[in-house]
Amino acid sequence: MVSPGSNAVRRCGWVLLLAQACRRRVTETMTREVIAGRPRVHHAMPAPPQPWKIRAVTADAADQGSTGAATANTAAAVSPGGEAGSACGGRIDHAFAILPDMAESLRGTLASRYHLLRPLGSGGMGTVWLARDSVLDREVAIKELRLPDGLGERERAELVARVMREAEVTARVRHPGIVALHDVLLQDGRPWIVMELLHGHDLARQIAAYGPLPYRQVADLGARLLDALSATHAGGVQHRDVKPGNVFLSADGRVLLTDFGIARQADQASITEAGLMVGSPGFIAPERLAGDPGGPAADLWSLAATLYTAVEGAAPYQGSRSEVIRATLTQAPRPPVLAGPLGPVLTWMMARDPAARPDAATTLTLLRQVADGGIPDLDPRHGLRIESPKRRPRWWYAAGAAAVVGVAVAVAAVVFSVRAGEPPPDPVHRVSPTFDSAVDLCRALPAEEVRRIVGASAQGRPGKSSCQWTVKGSGVELSAETDSDTPEPWGLDTASATTLMEGLRRQYGSGPSDASWLWYEIGLDRRTQAIETAGRETPDVADEAFAVDLTTPEGRAQAAYVYFRLGDLVVRLQYADLDVSSPAVLRDRAIAAAASAAEGLRGLA
Repeated sequence: MVSPGSNAVRRCGWVLLLAQACRRRVTETMTREVIAGRPRVHHAMPAPPQPWKIRAVTADAADQGSTGAATANTAAAVSPGGEAGSACGGRIDHAFAILPDMAESLRGTLASRYHLLRPLGSGGMGTVWLARDSVLDREVAIKELRLPDGLGERERAELVARVMREAEVTARVRHPGIVALHDVLLQDGRPWIVMELLHGHDLARQIAAYGPLPYRQVADLGARLLDALSATHAGGVQHRDVKPGNVFLSADGRVLLTDFGIARQADQASITEAGLMVGSPGFIAPERLAGDPGGPAADLWSLAATLYTAVEGAAPYQGSRSEVIRATLTQAPRPPVLAGPLGPVLTWMMARDPAARPDAATTLTLLRQVADGGIPDLDPRHGLRIESPKRRPRWWYAAGAAAVVGVAVAVAAVVFSVRAGEPPPDPVHRVSPTFDSAVDLCRALPAEEVRRIVGASAQGRPGKSSCQWTVKGSGVELSAETDSDTPEPWGLDTASATTLMEGLRRQYGSGPSDASWLWYEIGLDRRTQAIETAGRETPDVADEAFAVDLTTPEGRAQAAYVYFRLGDLVVRLQYADLDVSSPAVLRDRAIAAAASAAEGLRGLA
């Protein structure tokens, strides 16, 4: 005989088993990533929500967390008071419940090509998945539209159209500052958008973790965002939701605009219901709040509000939604106090009258000049003038690069500095080789060099595009770097490798930052807090080479790593010796090892 509670018990057991399987799968995946043999340095920042903890959030909260790329907050759950909760006697507080469509997708393959691996998060538009493209053998991010229950036909159609609009807009505009779209699918009645996989975090999290950013860094960030916005405006497209949460800081230094889900063409009627405000209060231009559809000048205002938030550490208008809207319509923003010469530029960009704002070309000139150390003279009687400081440091700038696969999450620093007043070091004048096929990195360092570096004989242990030699307390690792558009590091061309290297230089160029690291193979099996220094030029190694120290907060050496480029190959060398306390000694050894590895790689090209 089947008892009346048997079905409820079976339902409860199914939910718990599925949740445990999901949790175990994600945990095993994370464990494999950590102990796969490659030492990792993780920069300190707020821990992202764990993808297996499914929880209910409001639509507003989901929108705030969505970036349109591969990061967002996971949403939706079966609550303890729902059917599953009742079946388990209301005691599943610490269990993990998965929605049936999400559980089905965990096993899914799209278009016989894209294999869904795990959810990266959810936002107002649905779930973002990590997936593998079996045709091109690369990881991608896929956005799935998840339709909430209770929507009418009009609302459902609008959500679908909104996601398809994002795909249309993103596909039309090709720019390094805009997330690349690879494919658009319609399966099971839902659209799926295949995008490049980004590694990094959004500007909102950056500000929350580190507070206000230096005004020159913010000015450079703004110039790159404006360049991307200008590309969309040239195609007749407005973004309409520029805000810190929709600015993505890639691990290699790219700055990207994301979430074009509410973008619209200038000559196209809005798909949004009449009277429904589109955007985020505090970052919506006054004319749009007043009912005007807005234009490029409205995006410029939103960009200024975003930069204001980055440089001041707080939005220009504070309070409840209604208070922020009222203040935006009636008051000028609070005068910035940390923005330096960037402040007057932001104030001009945020003029309430769109006609009183500078045009995009003028704004771009101003932002670039502030980033370069200039002081703008905005007095209309003088015309536009830029006063240069008498003495300023040299700064490295570059266009964006594609996101680095395998590079640890890091602050997207915008510049790489050299000490003011010092002449640049002489470059290495050698013919750079090219690498048309994979190279065994374990052959780059001869056995006697390995013995000299780590203090004992060590067998090279190959990994995917890497090799490491380790003994107790010491180790060295070589790894070839690549970007998300190139599945293997051996597929880069010289231009792409140069751009990737420039992004890495920006990443490590902003000065000391908090980090943590571990390296199981040398005996460091607990995560250790560390300080990561700014990069130092090492021109004797190879093209654009630089070294970075990793020290304890007290200044004791932990590790050192050197990045260098050989033609179309970008290489990272990491070296650690737990018995060495001097950062300079450790760095010199790492540089010597990198020079030896570069010489060995030239012979393998």
